[in-house]
Amino acid sequence: MEVKMRKEDFQVPQVEFVLRVGGEFVTKTSAELFNNKRVVIFSLPGAYTPTCSAYQLPGFEEKYDEFAALGIDAIYCLSVNDGFVMNSWGKTLGISKVTLIPDGNAYFTRSMGYLVNKSNLGFGQRSWRYAAVVDNGIIEKIFVENGLRDNADTDPYEVSTPENVLEYVKSTVREPAPV
Repeated sequence: MEVKMRKEDFQVPQVEFVLRVGGEFVTKTSAELFNNKRVVIFSLPGAYTPTCSAYQLPGFEEKYDEFAALGIDAIYCLSVNDGFVMNSWGKTLGISKVTLIPDGNAYFTRSMGYLVNKSNLGFGQRSWRYAAVVDNGIIEKIFVENGLRDNADTDPYEVSTPENVLEYVKSTVREPAPV
């Protein structure tokens, strides 16, 4: 079955995510995470990996308040990892603002069209690195790293940075209507 990449103006995939909250398994749907909100989601190859841990996740955490001031309701970090790993990683990095979303079965990632094989690194199936601004469940803007393919020999991180996403969000701020 061929899956086409989701692009701008497409609805995010409708899936269930299994998170670990307060020591319990909790299921959240795409609708619960995305409906009636303007959010940033970014996906990365894996928790505890160098670029993800040193730059991408900490960068979005650091800029969270700037995004919020511009009308972003939440920032989600998604990875093809389980809830135990995602929670541990967030705790290790001191993440308190960005919501970590495990996509352990890769349902969302596969449906987005960004599931890649990274068996050349011993990772198995993982997400290609991307970020998106999602408005009420519709992908408004997507930032996909170049070179999307299985067993890539590089892991680019130039397009999906918090700085690039923030610049886009700044350019789309809507002025409040006069009263």
